[in-house]
Amino acid sequence: MNSKSKLYRNTPEEEAEIQRGIDADPDTFVPSDEQFARMRPLGRPRLESPKVQLTVRYDADIVEAFKATGDGWQTRMNDALREWLKTHRAA
Repeated sequence: MNSKSKLYRNTPEEEAEIQRGIDADPDTFVPSDEQFARMRPLGRPRLESPKVQLTVRYDADIVEAFKATGDGWQTRMNDALREWLKTHRAA
Protein backbone atom coordinates (compact mmCIF):
# COMPACT_ATOMS: atom_id res chain seq x y z
CA MET A 1 0.00 0.00 0.00
CA ASN A 2 1.49 3.36 -0.93
CA SER A 3 1.07 6.58 1.02
CA LYS A 4 -1.74 7.74 -1.27
CA SER A 5 -3.88 4.65 -0.68
CA LYS A 6 -6.96 5.07 1.43
CA LEU A 7 -8.00 2.66 4.13
CA TYR A 8 -11.72 1.98 4.16
CA ARG A 9 -13.09 0.64 7.42
CA ASN A 10 -16.07 -1.66 7.67
CA THR A 11 -19.35 -0.08 8.57
CA PRO A 12 -21.08 -1.26 11.75
CA GLU A 13 -23.54 -3.16 9.54
CA GLU A 14 -20.68 -4.93 7.74
CA GLU A 15 -19.04 -5.77 11.06
CA ALA A 16 -22.35 -7.20 12.32
CA GLU A 17 -22.69 -9.34 9.18
CA ILE A 18 -19.14 -10.63 9.59
CA GLN A 19 -19.83 -11.47 13.25
CA ARG A 20 -23.05 -13.31 12.28
CA GLY A 21 -21.01 -15.40 9.86
CA ILE A 22 -18.47 -16.19 12.56
CA ASP A 23 -21.22 -17.09 15.04
CA ALA A 24 -22.91 -19.39 12.47
CA ASP A 25 -19.68 -21.25 11.67
CA PRO A 26 -19.69 -24.59 13.53
CA ASP A 27 -15.86 -24.60 13.52
CA THR A 28 -15.63 -21.34 15.47
CA PHE A 29 -14.23 -21.85 18.95
CA VAL A 30 -14.30 -19.08 21.53
CA PRO A 31 -12.47 -20.18 24.67
CA SER A 32 -13.66 -19.25 28.12
CA ASP A 33 -11.37 -17.08 30.24
CA GLU A 34 -10.21 -20.21 32.10
CA GLN A 35 -9.48 -22.08 28.85
CA PHE A 36 -7.64 -19.09 27.47
CA ALA A 37 -5.50 -18.85 30.62
CA ARG A 38 -4.47 -22.53 30.26
CA MET A 39 -3.48 -22.21 26.59
CA ARG A 40 0.18 -22.49 25.70
CA PRO A 41 1.80 -19.95 23.40
CA LEU A 42 2.30 -20.98 19.79
CA GLY A 43 5.63 -21.03 18.03
CA ARG A 44 8.99 -22.56 18.61
CA PRO A 45 10.07 -23.27 22.16
CA ARG A 46 12.68 -20.90 23.49
CA LEU A 47 16.22 -22.11 22.92
CA GLU A 48 18.62 -22.59 25.78
CA SER A 49 21.21 -20.72 23.74
CA PRO A 50 19.40 -18.55 21.18
CA LYS A 51 21.08 -17.16 18.07
CA VAL A 52 22.13 -13.51 17.97
CA GLN A 53 20.94 -11.42 15.04
CA LEU A 54 23.53 -9.06 13.62
CA THR A 55 24.63 -7.39 10.43
CA VAL A 56 28.00 -8.41 9.05
CA ARG A 57 29.75 -8.03 5.69
CA TYR A 58 31.61 -10.87 3.97
CA ASP A 59 33.34 -10.94 0.61
CA ALA A 60 30.90 -11.85 -2.15
CA ASP A 61 32.88 -14.94 -3.20
CA ILE A 62 32.69 -16.35 0.35
CA VAL A 63 28.93 -15.88 0.55
CA GLU A 64 28.39 -17.29 -2.96
CA ALA A 65 30.50 -20.35 -2.13
CA PHE A 66 28.31 -21.11 0.89
CA LYS A 67 25.07 -20.31 -0.97
CA ALA A 68 26.12 -22.69 -3.76
CA THR A 69 25.92 -25.55 -1.25
CA GLY A 70 22.13 -25.12 -1.08
CA ASP A 71 19.64 -24.72 1.73
CA GLY A 72 21.22 -24.54 5.15
CA TRP A 73 24.22 -22.55 3.94
CA GLN A 74 24.00 -20.14 6.88
CA THR A 75 24.15 -23.03 9.33
CA ARG A 76 27.17 -24.43 7.47
CA MET A 77 28.82 -21.00 7.63
CA ASN A 78 28.17 -20.91 11.38
CA ASP A 79 29.63 -24.43 11.71
CA ALA A 80 32.74 -23.41 9.72
CA LEU A 81 33.32 -20.47 12.06
CA ARG A 82 32.82 -22.72 15.08
CA GLU A 83 35.34 -25.22 13.65
CA TRP A 84 37.85 -22.41 13.06
CA LEU A 85 37.51 -21.34 16.68
CA LYS A 86 38.54 -24.84 17.81
CA THR A 87 42.04 -24.30 16.40
CA HIS A 88 42.40 -20.54 16.72
CA ARG A 89 42.25 -18.28 19.66
CA ALA A 90 39.59 -15.59 19.58
CA ALA A 91 41.12 -12.18 20.23
